[in-house]
Amino acid sequence: MKTTTKWGLVALGFVATFVLGACGSSASGQEDDTKLETKVVGVAPGPYGEMVTDVISPLLKEKGFVLETKLFNDYIQPNKALAGGQIDANLFQHTSYLEKFAKDNDLKLSVVQQVPTLGMGLYSTKLKELSEISDQQTIAIPNDASNLARALKLLAANDLITLKADIDETKATVNDIATNPKNLTIKPLEAAQLVRSLDTVDVAAVPGNFAWAAKLDPADALALEKLTDNYKNVFVVRTDEKDSKFAKAVKEVLDSKAFQEKIADSPFKNFEHPAFWSEQK
Repeated sequence: MKTTTKWGLVALGFVATFVLGACGSSASGQEDDTKLETKVVGVAPGPYGEMVTDVISPLLKEKGFVLETKLFNDYIQPNKALAGGQIDANLFQHTSYLEKFAKDNDLKLSVVQQVPTLGMGLYSTKLKELSEISDQQTIAIPNDASNLARALKLLAANDLITLKADIDETKATVNDIATNPKNLTIKPLEAAQLVRSLDTVDVAAVPGNFAWAAKLDPADALALEKLTDNYKNVFVVRTDEKDSKFAKAVKEVLDSKAFQEKIADSPFKNFEHPAFWSEQK
């Protein structure tokens, strides 16, 4: 055999071994991110961007998708961007807000599944206990309809106000306050401004995502709400995508024991769980 031919065969053998080795690596389960389909999820300030990146996206890789997040600083744009096709999904809102916003703005958006949720809390930089709230102090609350109603229910649950008996509490406004024994000033503000308002008001009712973003510790809250299902946050897609491969993959992940286990080993472990988790036990 000629020397050149011999070395040529050795080289071919090396290439074949390399190719087979690479194929073996792929078959062993290592992910090739270039083959994953990227989807963009809209989020607001708070924990849910981290939940998407650190918990949901790694689990979705096994189903062929990787998630990126796009941050919005209000509660309005994430739904409009989703409906307009600028993003593929969002995770920032509860069902009650979604239903009202979609109806008011004629948007076709659908829930995929609930996720663990951090509730609204009453926070203060001036007071340490709920009992310290005194006459004529000011409490800031969110001004969007569903969160405003939610904040009023939180105040009522802690005996700071009462609401009229004949109203739908999920649609309550400040005009539905029946009694205000401490003559508190109830000050509606944009949700994104509530944490900043703590410098000028006595108490603020802050939704969980904004409290998290501001590093407010739920353990320091004067009171925390008990979440009903309609106030637990949901992963949302356009209605015409609800039966897509992507939406089905997300639902499978959010329904899975693997997701529950990753949540249990994460900073989100003390969030209120979706109702169906207890049904799976």
